[in-house]
Amino acid sequence: MRTRMLALTSAACGAALLGAAALPASATAPGSAIGSGAVPGQEPGAAEVDAAGTDATGATAAELLAQVRGCARISEGAYRTDGGSPKATVPVCDTTDAVFWKADMDIDCDGRRTKVCNRKTDPYFLPETAFQSSRGEPLDSAVLPHVVVPGPGKVWDYRKSGLTGGSVVAVVYRARVRYGVIGDTGPTGIIGEASYAMAKALGIDPDPSTGGAGSGVTYIAFKNSRVSPIESRERARSRGAELARQFVGR
Repeated sequence: MRTRMLALTSAACGAALLGAAALPASATAPGSAIGSGAVPGQEPGAAEVDAAGTDATGATAAELLAQVRGCARISEGAYRTDGGSPKATVPVCDTTDAVFWKADMDIDCDGRRTKVCNRKTDPYFLPETAFQSSRGEPLDSAVLPHVVVPGPGKVWDYRKSGLTGGSVVAVVYRARVRYGVIGDTGPTGIIGEASYAMAKALGIDPDPSTGGAGSGVTYIAFKNSRVSPIESRERARSRGAELARQFVGR
């Protein structure tokens, strides 16, 4: 994945240390979509997503974006969006019930090896994720919509904001809203990355080498919202829709 290209070794070591220290084992398992009641190749809850890409049970993209217009910065400074970015321009902002950031989207294909996520499709592929499935296995980035947060560092420590592996996240891109979980961690100075499955659900090119979105992606991570098992797309979607409605005041 492009966000990690300058910090591949440190990211791998950091993931291992986090997994051993403070990261709960609760992430995506092989076959997780099927295990959560989903039909292979079909997004759970698809019948409740309209033609414009809005989840009919949750808040609209416009409603969510209206709640994140200002920024009460919680991070100590800002993040870069890519390893080669010359400036750090993205702060993490705080609200009562969530934190959010507005960035690009690079594609995370780490975790379980699949047809679309492997060393041939992604030259920076790692066969592991910071958080594991309920079976103790790496997450499946091709199936599970999830978001990557920066590893704890001097800029921001996601754990101090009530977030962990499995915390629910709403991701907004153009008129689309999709829900997922925090599923992996990345370099401590970079932000703006989500799984192949999340990008695909948002209509973003999910190719780990050439895809992604250069800007315009809003990530809203709800505090104290961990779902279990982490690999249940439907639980993340239903809980996300509920939290999103509360977030916009309806």
